[in-house]
Amino acid sequence: MKNKRPFVLINMAMSADGKIASSNRRLTSLGTKRDHENLLKIRTTVDAVMCGARTIESGNITMDAGGKKYEQQRISNGLEKQNLRVIISGSGSINPASKIFQNRNSPIIIFVSRQTSKKHLAKLKKIADEVIVYGNKTVSLPQSLKYLHKKWNTKRLLCEGGGELNFSLLRLGLVDELHLTICPSLLGGRKAPTIADGNGFSQLAQATNLELINQKRIEDELFTTWKIRPISG
Repeated sequence: MKNKRPFVLINMAMSADGKIASSNRRLTSLGTKRDHENLLKIRTTVDAVMCGARTIESGNITMDAGGKKYEQQRISNGLEKQNLRVIISGSGSINPASKIFQNRNSPIIIFVSRQTSKKHLAKLKKIADEVIVYGNKTVSLPQSLKYLHKKWNTKRLLCEGGGELNFSLLRLGLVDELHLTICPSLLGGRKAPTIADGNGFSQLAQATNLELINQKRIEDELFTTWKIRPISG
C-alpha cells in the first residue's frame, strides 16, 4: 500500500487538554509565531498539503509555501517551488470566496463524494484546477491518495486538519507520522474540537498507537514528532 500512496504526515497544534479550537470554533490559532514557522518548515518537505473544507473556511488559509524563504528551501529540498493544495469535502459545499481561491500560486485539487450536487460541482470546477469524485457518502481517502501519487507524483503529503479528516486517515491506517505542538493553555469544553474527532474508536485495542521519536521545548511550547505504529493483526 505504501508504495501506491504518499507518505502522510499530520501537523497540529493543540492546548494542553487536547483542544485545537474553542467550543464555538472562533478561536482557531493556539500556537505562537514559532509554531507557524514550524508548520511552514514542515511544508518545505512535502509535495502536497491537504485540509478539510471547514478548516479552509475557518480563517485566512492559503496552504501555500509561505513566501520566498520557504520557496527557496523547497527548491533546495528538490521539490517544486510551491506545493500542491488538496481540499477534501464530502458534500462539496465549499465557500468559493475562501482566501485559498484568491491565491493561484499552485494547483488546487478538490475531492468530493457522489453526494455532491451538480450545482456544487459546477461551482467548484470554476475555482479549482481539478474536481475529483471518489466515494459515495464520504470521500474515499485511499482512492484520493492513490490518485495524487499516480497523477501528481505526490510522494509526501501533509494533512493540516481538521479533526474529522485526521481521524478518518488514522482509522484507515493512512498516516505515517504525527507532528504535534502542545501549547501552554487549557480551553476545556466538551464540544471543543480535538486533533482526532469523528466517531472515535470504541475500544482501546482499536486505538492508533504512537512512538515518540523527537521532542523539543522552546519556552513553554513543546514540539513533538510521533511515528505511527503499524496496525497489528
